[in-house]
Amino acid sequence: MFFLLSFCLCGLLLQGEAQDKASLWRGNDRSGRCQYTFTVPSPVESSCPQTGGPEMDGLKARLSLLEVLVSQLSGGDSRLPGVQQGAGARVQSDLQEALNRAVGEKNLLQSEKERLERELKGLQLRMEEMRRETERLRNKPCPQQTPVVPPIFCRIFTVSCIFSLPRVFLCSDSAWQHGSPGFQELKAAVTEVPAPEGNDDNTGCGELLSVAEPVTHRKADNIAGKYGIWMQDPEAVSPYGPNMLWRIDTIGSEIRQMFGYEDLEQLSKGFPSKVLLLPELLESTGATLYKGSLYYQRRNSRTLIRYDLASESIAARRELPHAGFRGQFPYSWGGYTDIDLSVDEKGLWAVYSTNKAKGAIVISQLNPESLEVKKSWETNIRKNSVANSFIICGKLYTLASYASHETIINYMYDTETSQGKAVAIPFRNKYGYNSMIDYSLAQRKLFAWDNFHIVSYDIRLGRQQAN
Repeated sequence: MFFLLSFCLCGLLLQGEAQDKASLWRGNDRSGRCQYTFTVPSPVESSCPQTGGPEMDGLKARLSLLEVLVSQLSGGDSRLPGVQQGAGARVQSDLQEALNRAVGEKNLLQSEKERLERELKGLQLRMEEMRRETERLRNKPCPQQTPVVPPIFCRIFTVSCIFSLPRVFLCSDSAWQHGSPGFQELKAAVTEVPAPEGNDDNTGCGELLSVAEPVTHRKADNIAGKYGIWMQDPEAVSPYGPNMLWRIDTIGSEIRQMFGYEDLEQLSKGFPSKVLLLPELLESTGATLYKGSLYYQRRNSRTLIRYDLASESIAARRELPHAGFRGQFPYSWGGYTDIDLSVDEKGLWAVYSTNKAKGAIVISQLNPESLEVKKSWETNIRKNSVANSFIICGKLYTLASYASHETIINYMYDTETSQGKAVAIPFRNKYGYNSMIDYSLAQRKLFAWDNFHIVSYDIRLGRQQAN
């Protein structure tokens, strides 16, 4: 410090003429240390050739760069010196593209959120309905009933035997009490009527005693034949003979084709002799043949159609009053099987349900010419609780399962007595997905369509006699 002051004083003495213009300044440098600055005007030069210094130039450069960056971010057109003219445009384009992507993703997420919220509301409504149904069932417990079924005495091949049907426990629900249940106990003496063999004419009518093992006639060629119908007209009309068999594949949204075969052998080989194109789309597997006409349900409606095979035209159409359709009251396997048509010794039948019946099976006998309902019966078994049904001699039989290989025919309703009862007749679903079962009056057998396979079952009927 002393040396610095001495130096400054010497400078003042040497430059006496400028003594009154010298100045001393003190301040901190960049590192924070105290620094003294002594300023003396030049006695020769009136001004310096350059103004400012390195620090000022650096500060100006930084300010220019900052101004350019601010201008680019705000969408201006300023450009940094030495930078290519397209760089700013690329930066702006990238920013805009990123913004557009972010907005698009936001919109997609919002749409997905709204869809999930709608599904959640639907599931909540279904859960609430199931909860109410559970509460209703809990409030109506099954009465403690243990009905005892007396033994049935029979004689088969001259060998006397005695056996008892299994006990059946049924829950009585007041909502399903349509008259006397008629299946609390079974009291019948049954004598055997042998099943028909070959072309023997057997016109006997009685209760179903047993169903034989299935016989396979053909497997479908493609996925369209997973479900289907095969039929034979019990009263065939020219130009088609009594041995003519018909097949309809029912997979797909355009079910129109009907294939005809001269006999069972041609059906097994897959060689149709006739192909008809139905004028109206067919729904599900509930069609049947009778007196030269195909009877079926028109797609997505409760309308029944009578299609004349000879003229290849619609002979009659009529709505089945109040019948459910399009999955409202199907069998348990689904397939829009709301209306099931069949033919037996007593004529043309429709099996379905209505809102009034609350899902219970309704049986109606139809006029085969006009399709008018002649008479109806309400049963006390839910339609969606059984896999399928068929009618023999005016008696409705229901199948317990469509998928179990070993199942039973579990219920019978007699339209003559308006009474129903539980039964337990063994039945085999050989291929594990039975989507169609119907009684063939022409052959007095059961026809079925089991998971791509066309099969038939021999049956045994018995005559019911008074006690």
